[in-house]
Amino acid sequence: MRTLIPGPALLLPAACSAPPPDPTPAPRRLPRPGTAWQWQLDGPIDDRVDVPVHDIDGFENDASTVRRLHRAGRKVICYLNAGAWESFRPDHKNFSSAVLGSQNGWEGERRPDIRRLDTLRPLMAERMDICRSPGFDAVGPDLLDACLNDTGFPLTAAHQVAYNRMIARLAHDRGLSVGLKNDVPQVPQLVDDFDFAVNEECAQYDDCAELTPFVKAGKAVFHVEYALPVDKFCERARRPGLGSMRKRLDLGVWRQPC
Repeated sequence: MRTLIPGPALLLPAACSAPPPDPTPAPRRLPRPGTAWQWQLDGPIDDRVDVPVHDIDGFENDASTVRRLHRAGRKVICYLNAGAWESFRPDHKNFSSAVLGSQNGWEGERRPDIRRLDTLRPLMAERMDICRSPGFDAVGPDLLDACLNDTGFPLTAAHQVAYNRMIARLAHDRGLSVGLKNDVPQVPQLVDDFDFAVNEECAQYDDCAELTPFVKAGKAVFHVEYALPVDKFCERARRPGLGSMRKRLDLGVWRQPC
């Protein structure tokens, strides 16, 4: 869940040239492979869950929540949706109907045309700023696998790689680490662009081994299963070095760690 080719760059006289950009800040690093985590997108954040990493909604949680988790020694990932227009978000009016495609299975969400980098880049940059301002350590952009789904657009693997790299650059430009969510087939192409991975149900679909490039690079893989009981996946997930747990689909406080 019509390729636009930008025209040639406009050459400016030296006196009119823009000043060089500020150096890109180094992204904040997250713990290494095998680190336990919590993913909570529903309800008030429960900081009594004693794990090193918390992944929480960027729109719904302010700087005070991030500070509270930091005081407890946790790293905080800012969940945002990089692959869907959401009717319930404050920026929903900023998306042109021309770039919106199929619904993605969740009420109030539609897939954007990720080929339209020119249109989506500023919108995603604004969402990244929502993560930077409260002091999050990282961004966990969702739905980075549009080319594997029915979006209403003829997307290719190359379109997805270009879009995902744009998302990674936007995060890094803000000094934030960034995770590759799912998109398992493109891990080899994207492992160098992302600082960690977030995966849903690799045990269910028998593709956890495909995430090992992240582990070998010393980058964490935060993994969740919904349907399988822990005794059916934890040993398999532990071998490649994933940080795994079971959650309910509502992504509330409840978790069952490996």
